[in-house]
Amino acid sequence: MPHLTRRRFNTLLVAGAAIAAVGVPAAHASEPKKIVFLVNGNLGDKSYFDLGALGMNQIKAKYGDAVETKVIEMGTDQTKWLATFQDASEGDWDVIVGCTFEISDIMVEIAPQYPDKTYILIDGVVPFDEGKFGNVYSVTFKQNEGSYLAGILAAGLIADGTIPADWGKSIGFLGGMDIPVINDFLVGYIEGARSVTPDIKVAIAYAGSFNDAAKGKELALAQYRGGTAIGFNVAGLTGLGQLAAAKEAGRLALGVNSDQEAIFKDSDPEMASKVASSMLKKVDVTLLRAFDLYIAGTLPVGQTESIGLKEDAVGLVETGNMATLAKDPLKARIAAAKAGIVDGSITVSSGFVVSQADLNTLRDSVRP
Repeated sequence: MPHLTRRRFNTLLVAGAAIAAVGVPAAHASEPKKIVFLVNGNLGDKSYFDLGALGMNQIKAKYGDAVETKVIEMGTDQTKWLATFQDASEGDWDVIVGCTFEISDIMVEIAPQYPDKTYILIDGVVPFDEGKFGNVYSVTFKQNEGSYLAGILAAGLIADGTIPADWGKSIGFLGGMDIPVINDFLVGYIEGARSVTPDIKVAIAYAGSFNDAAKGKELALAQYRGGTAIGFNVAGLTGLGQLAAAKEAGRLALGVNSDQEAIFKDSDPEMASKVASSMLKKVDVTLLRAFDLYIAGTLPVGQTESIGLKEDAVGLVETGNMATLAKDPLKARIAAAKAGIVDGSITVSSGFVVSQADLNTLRDSVRP
């Protein structure tokens, strides 16, 4: 089976939507279905994987005894992931769920061996053009659209004086890894910020891990010390270090995937107070939507769907701290941008499509 390199992942993502869908047969209510979510990491990230687990809970709440659900944490040792997928596929699970591009290779190897199983791949793709993956449904997010709104907010809070001038004039970005899906956030974030302040500076760092909060804190503190007023974490568990750094430095941060202000409001109110907003990537909503389609017999297996603001799959938290921090003109600007993206009058560039050379040029152009 071909190895899905990052370049191959990028190519397949762009081409995937052109493949015709083939729906799975409708599931009869009298036949309880079994769905398992294999986490390629651990729960507790207060972000991506926790949202997947929440989606499983929502499936159980909606379907009750008509469905059996299970979440299995595979840990961070990638050498064990394939065997776990093999075991689950040999079991009596009807639907097997995996997340992130790191699972794509495993789907490529496993799915054709078990054509009676349905596989849901969130944030990853397989080579549908090869005609061997008619039992796989792939869904990706237009996180660049939600990040565009986050960029407007970050730059806007500086431009209108809400953020004190002595905090600095640049905004920050902390990515888990230098990969297309993370750079999709980055490209949208920069474009949104530039729509407010064309010469905005963006401090960019990649931790090289999604599971190292200490490293995330170290990198974020360095950005704050260098004049970053507000930083955007896109790094899973590593990104929690960004929030801790904002608390320590007395600066602001943007959360990711889930409402990270709300998550920490009770357990660490001081840290929660530093989360200006969060860019939502609704893994829970997407997983429930996919299972609904599976039950209805309309899950578009054999193709990749890409969903964004129009489908309410991504967004920006507008309650909590943002409701009080953002002034009315800034809120109106964000609302107008959201409407423009939905109706197509605003097109946000994608980190999946941009060439490496152009990406490097973009990052260099905003370097503080």
